[in-house]
Amino acid sequence: MAPTDETGPTAQDASPFGTTPPDRPADGGDRSSAAMPRWLPRAVVLVLALYAAFQLGTWAFHQLTGLLINLLIAFFLALAIEPAVSWMASRGMRRGLATGIVFLAVMVLAAGFVTLLGSMLAGQIIKIVENFPDYLDAVINWINTHFHTHLKRVDVQQGLLRSTWLRNYVQHSATGVLNVSAQVLGGLFQLLTIALFSFYFAADGPRLRRAICSVLPPARQAEVLRAWEIAVDKTGGYLYSRGLMALISGIAHYILLQILGVPYAPVLGVWVGLVSQFIPTIGTYLAGALPMLIAFTVDPWYALWVLIFVVVYQQFENYMLQPKLTAKTVDIHPALAFGSVIAGTALLGAVGALIAIPAVATLQAFLGAYVKRYAVTDDPRVHGHRGGGSGSGLFARARQLWTARTGAVRDEAGERGEDSSRGREPTGLADETQ
Repeated sequence: MAPTDETGPTAQDASPFGTTPPDRPADGGDRSSAAMPRWLPRAVVLVLALYAAFQLGTWAFHQLTGLLINLLIAFFLALAIEPAVSWMASRGMRRGLATGIVFLAVMVLAAGFVTLLGSMLAGQIIKIVENFPDYLDAVINWINTHFHTHLKRVDVQQGLLRSTWLRNYVQHSATGVLNVSAQVLGGLFQLLTIALFSFYFAADGPRLRRAICSVLPPARQAEVLRAWEIAVDKTGGYLYSRGLMALISGIAHYILLQILGVPYAPVLGVWVGLVSQFIPTIGTYLAGALPMLIAFTVDPWYALWVLIFVVVYQQFENYMLQPKLTAKTVDIHPALAFGSVIAGTALLGAVGALIAIPAVATLQAFLGAYVKRYAVTDDPRVHGHRGGGSGSGLFARARQLWTARTGAVRDEAGERGEDSSRGREPTGLADETQ
């Protein structure tokens, strides 16, 4: 029979081997499985945007590091002068005028100190240059005497003038003058920037606090204002206590230098006071080096006396003066202060060393209000006494034996006294009866 129309297509679609052909997926299924997910382009764009923003932020941060450090210094300076400005403002003076008066006083004192120090250094340099041949003769005579040489000043001078390192030094110094000038101009611009920002921070302190608190809920506002007040107290207290110690140190060293007859005693006293107090850790050694050097030009024994006085006064300051002056302002452990100075120096250099102690004192005082403290148990180990050791057990056992022995001796002596008194009692009674 001929195939019908209905069986014709079926026969054509049938497999020649008699097996059932696999199902063919629809065209829409092929497109959905092969197409890219809709979220993938957005995710790629988002990742690239975040990476670009991170790179841009890193670049901007590195470019603005100097400005951020200047802002940090200006903020701490504003906190330091805030008590004086607030005191004058509470007496009816405008904050801008009070801030200007404080800045003017600081600038006059700094300019006077720099002028006096510069004149002193210039005079000493001129004196050293004028007396350099005498110093050189003294050194040459000492070398000839101790090492049995025959050096002459003329030979030494000619050797110095003909040396290549001196020519290289002069050339590098000539090229370095421009670099020094650029650094001086950059330093002046940096000081001007810090002064302007600190003036605005101090003069507009209430407005700045209101602007910060306006974007915070009431509970956060109280915490921010409390942290601000603690920072003002600690920073101002640190500055004023250091200033008072600098005044006492300067007066003490001035009296010593004046007694020894060392020139520029007032300026050297101010130098020792400021450098020893406002440069942490190594300030004492830097402060004492200059007076010792100038005293050595007068008499070598004077330099030794200055060194002894610096060491003795430093001990007096560390154990007597500083604990009393900083007990209510910056009461932090010396080890913590030393560690904070090292950390601040590693992060921000000299600026970090200056602001490290007040910053750590502020953080310690702020966290102290939120850290719950408990009563310490009465354990001997808390006071540093170890228990259960062989050494401590032998010592305790020896002490117990000694106390027991002395107690036994006392008891024996007491018994003897009672026996003697009892032995005298009958004789007394017999005398009375007779």
